[in-house]
Amino acid sequence: MLEETVDVAVLGAGIVGVSTAYAARERGMSVVLVDRREPGSETSYGNAGIISSGSISPLNNPSLWKALPKYLTNRHPALRWNPVWAVQNAGWVARFLANSAGPRLRPRAAALHGLIGASLKLHREWIVKAGAGHRIRETGWLKAWRGDAVAAAKQEQALLTEFGIASQLLDRQDMSALEPDIVPVYKVGLLHSQTASVDSPGEVVKAYARMFAGAGGDVRPSDVKAIVPDGDCWRVVLADGEILARHVVVALGPWSSDILRPLGYHVPLAFERGYHREFKPNPARTLRRPIHDADGSFLMTPMEQGIRVTSGVELTGRDAPSSFSQLDQVVPLARGVVEFGDVVGETWRGARPTLPDSLPMIGPAPRHAGLWLAFGNQHIGFTTGPATGAAIAAMIAGAPPPYDVKPFAPDRYLS
Repeated sequence: MLEETVDVAVLGAGIVGVSTAYAARERGMSVVLVDRREPGSETSYGNAGIISSGSISPLNNPSLWKALPKYLTNRHPALRWNPVWAVQNAGWVARFLANSAGPRLRPRAAALHGLIGASLKLHREWIVKAGAGHRIRETGWLKAWRGDAVAAAKQEQALLTEFGIASQLLDRQDMSALEPDIVPVYKVGLLHSQTASVDSPGEVVKAYARMFAGAGGDVRPSDVKAIVPDGDCWRVVLADGEILARHVVVALGPWSSDILRPLGYHVPLAFERGYHREFKPNPARTLRRPIHDADGSFLMTPMEQGIRVTSGVELTGRDAPSSFSQLDQVVPLARGVVEFGDVVGETWRGARPTLPDSLPMIGPAPRHAGLWLAFGNQHIGFTTGPATGAAIAAMIAGAPPPYDVKPFAPDRYLS
């Protein structure tokens, strides 16, 4: 039996879906947020918790070509790839590499800068409003090199400066002053001083979902089976019923392409699979901010449960069996920087949805009125979720988005 028609049904309760639902509710729309799992329990849970002002350079940037020979060995901690997957997805790989050409960097960096700037503002507003202000740290995040990498650090800093993003170039002594409890293995550092981080990204998403529910939104735990046009509305078929909605937002992250395929949309979506493992901290040897070990290709960050170590990218099928080789390779390196104890909890694996240009889809589907797409935020989904949702809500309401959404238009890939 169909229920009363709602204005918006948001599919997916990760950071993008929850943000979309809340932003639409703020505009006075009736909104149902649907997910098979509790909000913030999938891809949005397993990240470094960084709200990054400086993540404007996509992974497929000009430096990728220089690094490609070592990546092709399939032994580097930054990237592991499945040869069978690579052959089956050769078209995606070719387009991803083509987008790393020099002239394509700055237009994408400008697009991401607008998206990130709007998101940082909303994160800082919402996290306090959601009663989770105690989870945010305004200590920046540190990218650090073990070797003599002043030139590389200055090159990154120059791009940030071009977009008005503050950073500080640090030497070994500077980093020891910032992080007195780590082993001084790094020679060069770049502090992203306008960046914040949180001690539990999953709990932050849950807090935003509670804020949405407190504002009158409906959080519906169910598995989405299909979306079907129904007159001037959409019928959302669930495992335990149906919802009729004037607008449907697909924010299902790595599962978004599955729900769109029956409608004739073939999304060129790949998956930056990643892993993390948490460890019991040593209270006497604390970590004050996330640190990206540039040479080791891993990130370590202080979380509520301990020190979280995250691995590089694994390119393979979304549901392929787990391979912990990257984590196993970098955990000893992390132990050589900060002291931590035994493993806390289970090793996490997730699949971050990525399009060939490393920009998300944010906007209307090309051939179906009332269908909106909000996914593909790759490894910066936690950072960019709020403004992705705010833009979708604005467009549904017929209002201008808070930044230029043209670079993210779905019709660049879909017809």
